[in-house]
Amino acid sequence: MTRGNGYRDYYPPSKPRDVRGGIKSVSQRGSFGKNWWSKRWIAVLESFSLGTRLSRGRNYARQGQVLSVEIYPGQVTATVQGSRVKPYKVKISIKAFSEAQWKKVVKYMAAQPIYAARLLAGEMPGDIENVFDQAKLSLFPSRVQDLKTDCSCPDWSNPCKHIAAVYYLLGEEFDRNPFLIFKLRGMERDELISLLSETMPVPKDTPLSGPELHPAADTMQLTLPTDASTFWQGGELPNISDPVEKGSASPLTLLRQVGPFPFWQGKQPLLTVLEPIYERVAASSEDLVAATCGQDWKNQGKRGD
Repeated sequence: MTRGNGYRDYYPPSKPRDVRGGIKSVSQRGSFGKNWWSKRWIAVLESFSLGTRLSRGRNYARQGQVLSVEIYPGQVTATVQGSRVKPYKVKISIKAFSEAQWKKVVKYMAAQPIYAARLLAGEMPGDIENVFDQAKLSLFPSRVQDLKTDCSCPDWSNPCKHIAAVYYLLGEEFDRNPFLIFKLRGMERDELISLLSETMPVPKDTPLSGPELHPAADTMQLTLPTDASTFWQGGELPNISDPVEKGSASPLTLLRQVGPFPFWQGKQPLLTVLEPIYERVAASSEDLVAATCGQDWKNQGKRGD
């Protein structure tokens, strides 16, 4: 049912069903969010004077009652396990900016290259809201009317504890990947970088689609062409008789370009977990290719005799 604007705790507290494999918040005590942009997002929720529903929402987020979260331009959908057998369906909607509005934002961003530099480093510039102000837009919701929320639970409050739990988890995910805030407003990361590259005077050798949000990203060297036309033009194939050069490219290059795994629940970042596995597989593959090439040349030599 669509939420009203009443905040009375009409329904008494109920105990949610136990969940296995739910999305648990990183914060198990204290405040949610580490960076200013995630705190800014959560502060909007907490400014709505929701009473005990906020504390219940925090508990739901920490207990892992949220089963799934999907982020789309202008909308977030989620499922949350409450006290009933069937999980509740949650929807949070916020207005996505038009293409013309985003072009205006990018124009102001491009005027100060530091914005692009920080965004590519996985940081949200501290004064990024000024850019949106110049475009007469607001990156974050500033009033309760900016958000349209819906939950299939019987509670009429806006938002209910299930919506609040999802809201807190979103704040933590924005911590890891600030580009998701732009996605929610209608702009994917790759689209934003593409618009910036078209608007900013960037040297041709500067790959704006460079390192992803990863602790070792600043030391990673991309070996793949970033220009699609260059990629499809192709080039000369390497001589199979040349020795295979090991370690010429990071085995995680493509994986890093995909970006952080959303709502990852491991104690370590996913790339940190996968890195030794990818390195072992890459090393084994190189050994196999080298051995195969060597055997092929031996066979060719025998046939030549």
